[in-house]
Amino acid sequence: MIPAPLSFRRFGPADPVSPVVVSVPHAGRDYPPAMLSLLTVPVARLTALEDRYVDAVAQGARRDETMLVATRARGWIDLNRSPVRDRDPQVDAGADPRNAGHAASDKVRSGIGLIPRRAGGADNMWRRKLTETEVIERITTDHAPYHAAVAAALAAAHARFGIAILLDLHSMPPLVGLTPAQIVLGDRYGRSAGGQLTESIAAVVRHCGLPLAINHPYAGGHILSEHARPRADIHALQLEIDRSLYLDDALDRPGAGLGEMIALVRAVLDRASDIALNTTRRIAAE
Repeated sequence: MIPAPLSFRRFGPADPVSPVVVSVPHAGRDYPPAMLSLLTVPVARLTALEDRYVDAVAQGARRDETMLVATRARGWIDLNRSPVRDRDPQVDAGADPRNAGHAASDKVRSGIGLIPRRAGGADNMWRRKLTETEVIERITTDHAPYHAAVAAALAAAHARFGIAILLDLHSMPPLVGLTPAQIVLGDRYGRSAGGQLTESIAAVVRHCGLPLAINHPYAGGHILSEHARPRADIHALQLEIDRSLYLDDALDRPGAGLGEMIALVRAVLDRASDIALNTTRRIAAE
């Protein structure tokens, strides 16, 4: 049996030359044919679920870092959700019934669980519940391989440098009425990265003159909780960029600010790498 093609792209050499790994899980624009006939809304409306073209920022900023970029759309399956607790019984016939009601995760209650339910103005974007087989196939084919690739990249970086740092790159709609922040840095309230790392990256953003928030309203999701091991020197940060900073006025295509956001992410990657390499040198000198 011929294996299904991977639904993400991996950039970088097999042997890492940087302690930093970049994950871009929500920028995919591939909507499988098997999905289209099940939708209650036009597929064009699902672009609101995407971290629209943040992959262009990531690829413009990348030099020699290992980078994983999802190509399958988030509406098909969300790589930043748990394949256990974020399965939504309203759209997933195989989900644990205990995932419903008051016991549901915040993401499931909001309709943006492992298989998103709300999008394009619809409370349920699916014409019917997905079967257990359909959901497990998505987990097996798309979700699990992506996480395996992230884990392998971090393990390889850690093996070479004694430390690894994951930057999980996202974008967000303008935070009107919530906070003036245009960049949100998440470290799961200190659980996914050392405080010095978080503050150092925050300083890079502040130096660029952009309003910053830390952990609110985005503290980081499943990717950080799954892969961060700060006590073992595997750190992970989530970086959210306001889409108006790099897209056009319609928030649809790359715009005039793309170059500035590429420069910002490059500066973040450089600072993260410097911190990691300085840690490696200090340990070697002890």
